Amino acid sequence: MNISVVIPLLNEEESLNELHDWVAKVMRSNHFSYEIIFIDDGSTDNSWKIISELSRKDTNVKGIRFLRNFGKSQALHAGFEKAQGDVVITMDADLQDNPDEIPELYKLIYSEGYDLISGWKKKRYDALLTKNLPSKLFNWAARKTSGVKLHDFNCGLKSYRKAVVKNIDVNGEMHRYIPVLAKNAGFNKIGEKEVKHQARKYGETKFGIDRFIHGFLDLITIWFLSRFGKRPMHLFGALGVIMFIIGFGFALYLGIDKLYIDKTGRLITQRPQFYIALVTMIIGTQFFVAGFLGELILRNRPDKRRYLIKDKLNF
Repeated sequence: MNISVVIPLLNEEESLNELHDWVAKVMRSNHFSYEIIFIDDGSTDNSWKIISELSRKDTNVKGIRFLRNFGKSQALHAGFEKAQGDVVITMDADLQDNPDEIPELYKLIYSEGYDLISGWKKKRYDALLTKNLPSKLFNWAARKTSGVKLHDFNCGLKSYRKAVVKNIDVNGEMHRYIPVLAKNAGFNKIGEKEVKHQARKYGETKFGIDRFIHGFLDLITIWFLSRFGKRPMHLFGALGVIMFIIGFGFALYLGIDKLYIDKTGRLITQRPQFYIALVTMIIGTQFFVAGFLGELILRNRPDKRRYLIKDKLNF
């Protein structure tokens, strides 16, 4: 199979028929063998009913329905697990991503050897203050922190080599950082393609300004995990050593001063250096304990299901 199109969605009943017809038209005109995987992330409208009808009319349409809303990352994870195409394309269900971009995205992966191509919505039809400016700030921070030179990390329109989606773990809200996850997994040929962005035709956006706050927090998380996720003692142990050395240095100074320099001076417990020494040594010990606990958790964590599937279609 040439292409798997993975489409996570939440309450997008108005756009699903039009999106399906558009994607199918592009696939047929380019003679691709394909599948369209809709992941219904706990919709409360008629989205699943429409997906069911589409799957009966078109055997290329497959559906996964979550028991409740688990988030876009979990929806992508479920779609990636089921995808069979040599190239996997992700796109949003709101018609803001243009399916006519699919042939070129496929070519960049299949013919030119890229591992991942991320869409870049250079010209956006979103609100300036609530989306465009925060998005630019977010992408700048992501570039500086991750070292991945992309203009638009959060664009839903991306293409992947099959091996990429089968070897990365998209969880929490890490869908924004799939290029970073891919780079950390060893897939280094990551490119970018300018894509056409379209104004939302139906409904309202499911993401508010809080997504940027969550995005920056996730950025800190992925920075930590990429550097210390498999060796937490390297960070916490180093901090523990620094803090303990500072505390021990103050304690040593106080001891020498009291025993040999100023024997008749103030009691050690009346000097602020005593409390600095005490607190920093305690903090240093706590960092060591945190490092040990992190190593133990890392080595003994059980695999946990992150979402519950209610129904499947055509699998």
